Amino acid sequence: MGAGAWGTALAISFAARHQVTLWARDEQQIAVMRSTCRNHRYLPDITLPAHLALTANLTVALNEVELIVLAVPVSGLRPALQQLLQVTSGLENASFGVVWLCKGFEAESALLPHQIIAEILPTTIPCGVLSGPSFAQEVARGLPTAVTLASTDQDFAQRTAHELHFSRLRVYASQDVIGVEVGGAVKNVMAIAAGICDGMGLGYNARAALIARGLSEINRLGMRLGGQPETLSGLSGAGDLILTCTGDLSRNRQVGLLLAQQHGLADILDKLGHVAEGVYTVRAVHHLAQKLNVSMPICAAVYRILYENIPTSDVVDELLNRSPNWEFTDG
Repeated sequence: MGAGAWGTALAISFAARHQVTLWARDEQQIAVMRSTCRNHRYLPDITLPAHLALTANLTVALNEVELIVLAVPVSGLRPALQQLLQVTSGLENASFGVVWLCKGFEAESALLPHQIIAEILPTTIPCGVLSGPSFAQEVARGLPTAVTLASTDQDFAQRTAHELHFSRLRVYASQDVIGVEVGGAVKNVMAIAAGICDGMGLGYNARAALIARGLSEINRLGMRLGGQPETLSGLSGAGDLILTCTGDLSRNRQVGLLLAQQHGLADILDKLGHVAEGVYTVRAVHHLAQKLNVSMPICAAVYRILYENIPTSDVVDELLNRSPNWEFTDG
């Protein structure tokens, strides 16, 4: 469900081994994809497999479905779930699992995706999150990638990871849904910071320090919320953080680069044309960190630049002039 870059890339990958239908609500988009065998907006250079089914009819897409992959941003997760339930309530003997791909916190509630899922889906539906260091463009091209599939249902995590796993898309199972989600969410904020760092020409040393200290912030928040430290240092934590902070395909990193060039936020988002989740995630993370008394100075700095209009150079100076401390503390 969702024919953006990531949904399309995974549909292409899974279609090599499974019968896959890619659904989008826009009938015109689907018609163009059918006629051109390409998703011109999101993956214009990738040819869609001939056996990948395309539809704008959700009832058709869900016929005899075994696994539903929700490839929508956090802001679209709740509406997608409600639409899913409306359709599946009319399908007799529907039996399926659900996996979501979104990374972030819901803007209005500051809920993680699994908390939204728990509010809407029946507990009888097995579900989990798929996350990790993965640019859609590379997955669509079949380049080697490793991700984590986490579910509190151990059998579902292992079985689904096994079914989706192959040599070019390695899927590891986990039971730490919170750790996987927090790592995937907060790394986008750190990628904005890394883009600012690189855009200001602060050097590789500074970027390496920022990534390491950013991981400390992710760990502090993740463990406070119930995540496991090994998860936060794994694929969906440190792995995704490194990729997003250093890879030029990262939209969040591009936001930071443009901020360093003194572009306004509205202009940046218009220029990107795609969702950069870190822009919205930083608000929820900043307020949550304050509420839980978790020290997250890098996240606070990004928040001030984006939402308090503090010049990037001033915020960077403040970060660099913070008092020294023990490396492994809560501050």
